[in-house]
Order: sequence, then C-alpha cells, then structure tokens
Amino acid sequence: MTKKPVAELLFSETDAVPISTDPATVKPWDLARACVESVPRAWLSSVRPDSGPHAVPLMPVWADDVPCFASRPGSRKSRNLARDPRCVLTATDGTLDLVVEGEAVRVTDEDGIRRVLDAFKAKYGWELSVRDGSAFADDLPGSPEYGLYRIVPTRAFGYGADGATATRWRFEEE
Repeated sequence: MTKKPVAELLFSETDAVPISTDPATVKPWDLARACVESVPRAWLSSVRPDSGPHAVPLMPVWADDVPCFASRPGSRKSRNLARDPRCVLTATDGTLDLVVEGEAVRVTDEDGIRRVLDAFKAKYGWELSVRDGSAFADDLPGSPEYGLYRIVPTRAFGYGADGATATRWRFEEE
C-alpha cells in the first residue's frame, strides 16, 4: 500500500528558530525525487545487531515514487536490514538536503524488480539480469547477486540550500 506525502513546515512560529515559518516555503515531494535522481551517491544508515548505527554510501535510484537501492545479500547493510528494516537515507544536491526515514523493503515482484532495474540502467547505465527474484551483475566476475530495496518512507525532511527553509513530509494512507 502506498502512502501519500503530505508536506508541512518543520517549525512553527512558536519554535523561535531562525528557520522560515512561511507556508509558501514548503517544498513539494518532487524536490525529493529530483534530489535522489540527480545525486551519484547518497548515504544509508541502518541498525547493527548491537543497536549501533551503520552508515554506508550507495547509488540511489527513484522508482515507484520512493528511493531505491541495490545491496549484496551478504553485506553488512543487507544483514542489518534483514534483522531490522528501519533506515535513513540522506542526500544533498545543492538545492535540497534530504533526509528520508523509513523501512527498507526487499523488492521481489517481477514488475517491481524491472522498474528498479530500469531506473539503474537509465541513471547509471548499469544493466543487471534477473534470476530467482534477485538481480545479477553478469558483467562482473562471478556474476554477483544484488537484492533490490525500496525505502518506504515514514517521514522525510528537506532543508533548503539557503539554510532558512525546512519541510517535513508525513506519509498518510491513500
């Protein structure tokens, strides 16, 4: 089930912060999409088994109206997400500093896999093949396997490059 992003000011006039409280500065979710689509790398933070943080750079793509990524099944991030899917993706494109909090969900349906792989091909020229619900880089030695993930946002934040504007996106059932 998809959730609709609802944009709102992050701060109110009573917060007494140097961030704009003008509703006209609320940013649309399309700016989050533009940020993810334009950056070559973003950072993903997940939760280690000892509850400590784990942060790693990755190549994000946008598919199904959310950020997506690929990860080797044996990697620390994949093992973390299998145990606890909570994660945070951060990216900046010079216009927006983006923070997306949510859960990483493995993409296993054939249509979803194809959409994510199409996004990787369009953005990075990276062509992966599909076998048994996973993606494989057949052009690399050993044809390594990659799981594909989409981040289902629970909330997100966008901070303007001006340092004076901030938007919070809540996600509501459609």
